[in-house]
Amino acid sequence: MQSKRGRLDRFIARTCQIPLKSVKPLLARGLVSVNGVVADDGQFMVDEFDRIDYEDIVLQDRCPLYFMLHKPVGVVSATRDKQHTTVLDLIDHPAKESLHIVGRLDLNTSGLVLLTNDGRWSRALTSPDAKVPKRYQVQVQEPMDERYVTAFAEGFYFEPENRVTAPVELILTSTTTAELVLTEGKYHQIKRMFGRFRNRVLALHRSAVGPYELDASLAPGEYKQLVFATKAIRQAPA
Repeated sequence: MQSKRGRLDRFIARTCQIPLKSVKPLLARGLVSVNGVVADDGQFMVDEFDRIDYEDIVLQDRCPLYFMLHKPVGVVSATRDKQHTTVLDLIDHPAKESLHIVGRLDLNTSGLVLLTNDGRWSRALTSPDAKVPKRYQVQVQEPMDERYVTAFAEGFYFEPENRVTAPVELILTSTTTAELVLTEGKYHQIKRMFGRFRNRVLALHRSAVGPYELDASLAPGEYKQLVFATKAIRQAPA
């Protein structure tokens, strides 16, 4: 999801459907303001969440939205689906159609899903270069031992991607349950890793993405809107 960022003069020309050369006089006359401050530089960079006014006309006034959802098993991580309930179906907000999903979960995986209309924020959390840790709890069919811990830390070669997975921290919490922390999300990665041991995954739950941990008070299917200081939220997470 690309963040809509560009020059102020080009935004005004596009929005008002006027030639670019006609924008400069408007700026010089102090008719345009950005976030309440008169703007006279056409090369000033604005993004999708800046309020932009031309005289008494609001050209843009869009608020960033951030949601945390506890996805139940059986709900698909999509904005539209003809067969299944989607995560977007669970959100009741007038601007929900503007949201996109920040890191998907499989149909049979439960847990934390983040949604936003802020492309910059979602890229900071999902970019492979950022290596943002994701924490999961897993239950498998057969008993595990320390061989699993070693193998997950060393990585697995996946032929379709022709790559070895990044190290995964596996913490055994019982013989058949564990917590995993991984920094990438290949297709069905966790199930495929346990598949190397011919061990079936019975349940998988995501509890955290980077600094964002699923609120324990949210039952499956429930969500809450996240409210941050604008400066803090637009930065890449730690």
